[in-house]
Amino acid sequence: MNVSRERGRRRGIYHKLADFRSLEYLALISMKYGIDSNDFFNSLVEAWRHQESACESLLIECRKKTGDNAVFLITKGFKVVAQLPIPKHILEETSPLKEFAPTGELGRKIVKSIKVKHPRIKDLKFGMKRINLKARVIEIPKPKSVFTRIGDFARVTNIKVTDETGIIQLPLWNEQIDTVAVGDNIQVENARVLTFGGELQLRVGRGGNFSVIKKCALVKRANQEEGG
Repeated sequence: MNVSRERGRRRGIYHKLADFRSLEYLALISMKYGIDSNDFFNSLVEAWRHQESACESLLIECRKKTGDNAVFLITKGFKVVAQLPIPKHILEETSPLKEFAPTGELGRKIVKSIKVKHPRIKDLKFGMKRINLKARVIEIPKPKSVFTRIGDFARVTNIKVTDETGIIQLPLWNEQIDTVAVGDNIQVENARVLTFGGELQLRVGRGGNFSVIKKCALVKRANQEEGG
């Protein structure tokens, strides 16, 4: 029997810093959600082999496989917990997470510092919240005038944006519409995924933020020419 494989590799055998970070991050996720690290790792392996698995409150989906890596999406209900690549050689190990799980006060502090990973457009599903992403504007339909619940009229249009993995609608209202042009790069923060007319929409509510982070070069040039 190969004892070293039964007990998992020691830290020293992982020469790449990326391997350390992957294992530590996985161990922290298992700790944060109160899941045994062995059960969590075995569920990752199951998803790697069969595309999807469940581990207590977490759903694990293997989204992509290459010769050396596999990309996993981990969700809890409609919330994205993490999306990350894991090297194939780690997935072939036996119980490698135990040695990477911090304990005591240090472990509790690190667990609290874990940031939720946000998906790309192709990963968005109805009901997801607290979505942060950057995208490029590819279409801006002519705005429509609508009668609001507070008794006045407003302009609205559902622009389309992409991050090269997919396309989604993003409703803009009034002054927001005038700030963007086709080709602009935009950033949304704290958005949620809803549906309208059978299509997914990324909506930015009162607690969210929408901003243009890079204007299209053609728009910049036109503005400069108009200014003389």
